Amino acid sequence: MFTGIIESAGTISRIEHENENVHFTVESDISDELKIDQSLAHDGVCLTVVALTDRTHTVTAIRETLERTRLGSWKEGDRVNLERAMQAGARLDGHIVQGHVDTVGECLRVEEAGGSWYFTFRYAPSPETLLVDKGSVCINGVSLTVVEPDGDTFKVAIIPYTFEHTNFGALTAGAKVNLEFDIIGKYIARQMAAYRDLA
Repeated sequence: MFTGIIESAGTISRIEHENENVHFTVESDISDELKIDQSLAHDGVCLTVVALTDRTHTVTAIRETLERTRLGSWKEGDRVNLERAMQAGARLDGHIVQGHVDTVGECLRVEEAGGSWYFTFRYAPSPETLLVDKGSVCINGVSLTVVEPDGDTFKVAIIPYTFEHTNFGALTAGAKVNLEFDIIGKYIARQMAAYRDLA
């Protein structure tokens, strides 16, 4: 489990294809603190560390992960948000994040707002992609508060610290992002659907 509070922004240094799998090597400030088999969120996608050097770690994405997320579009030199799994007893500063991306969204526009920024995103709604105003959403692994959800769009506000210490600073209109919706909302939506089916 993760919290959506980014620890470090790494850089993809190598991409290797092996049959339908892709191995991503990432250079970061926390790579030397990792261990083999450790779970690590990369832009909100939970991946397992399979190899290490002093400054890099390598993870593997299978075909389903590549198809359900934006990992298939990663390029060498791209900046990636990183977060290690939450420790038992630690503060839950963001919200409960599983590292299981629900869908890929698109950035529609970026608006500066007195030192902060508003990002507007579009996605394909479904019964399980429940968004509520002032609720939580995870974008590229970052825990954020939903602003003005309206049909297939919503906004988030980004403060300067987040803009500078994550890959939000590189997002522009047209960019694709990984979206994970609040697990509590997804369970509620599933239960409501079950009750409707029984009615």
